[in-house]
Amino acid sequence: MASNEEMSTSFGSAAGTYESGRPDYPIQAVDWMLQPVVGGERSLRVADVGAGTGKLTRAVVELGAEVVAIDPDAKMLAALREHVHGVPTFVGSAESLPLPDASVDAVLLGQAWHWVDPAAGSAEVGRVLRSGGVLGVVWNIRDESAAWVRRLTEIMHGSHAEEMLAGGDPPIEPPFGDVESAQWRWTRPMTRDSLLAMAHSRSYIITATPADRAAIEAGLLELFDEIGAVGDKVVELPYVTRAYRAVRP
Repeated sequence: MASNEEMSTSFGSAAGTYESGRPDYPIQAVDWMLQPVVGGERSLRVADVGAGTGKLTRAVVELGAEVVAIDPDAKMLAALREHVHGVPTFVGSAESLPLPDASVDAVLLGQAWHWVDPAAGSAEVGRVLRSGGVLGVVWNIRDESAAWVRRLTEIMHGSHAEEMLAGGDPPIEPPFGDVESAQWRWTRPMTRDSLLAMAHSRSYIITATPADRAAIEAGLLELFDEIGAVGDKVVELPYVTRAYRAVRP
């Protein structure tokens, strides 16, 4: 089994699959994370950390903020530049941000905080945020209240994010205090091909041995046959978007 570090930096080898397989973020969730810093006379300056192919970056741009995208994987940033034009990109991580002190109003992480050392990441984010700035972290999590979605997770194996959030709020440490949370339920229309792309974009499968990957794929295809995800037929995959925010004193 791959190490956490290998899994956290595995996505660049599957950047195209990640882009097509992963869902976008509800604009309401991104707006909610930014609410504590909305209302000034100038545009918000936001760092999207662990930006990947730009799923979260696009939502921040849509809301009118100035964005810088940061990711540890240069291949993911190359994919981001293909989909989001005019956004500066830098290689870096939450624990080592290539930004000056007190330079941004918000730092956001989508599907990424579970890869971060919470003490080091919180301190570094606190360094680059202005006083009153916000740290926002968000995940799109499949809604396992549906039996077939629970089976889907059993076949693919649970993620680090799902394991972390099962224990409650994500660990966010000083200089941040209270953490607020909100969630949104929605569904994503998926075909057999997009369901497979979603599965293949997961770090567990990217780093699996060929034999393990083949076994997982066989299980997925059997499940998709059972739920009627055949050819171009669309099924609705339910999600819960869980967002959290904390303000820097």
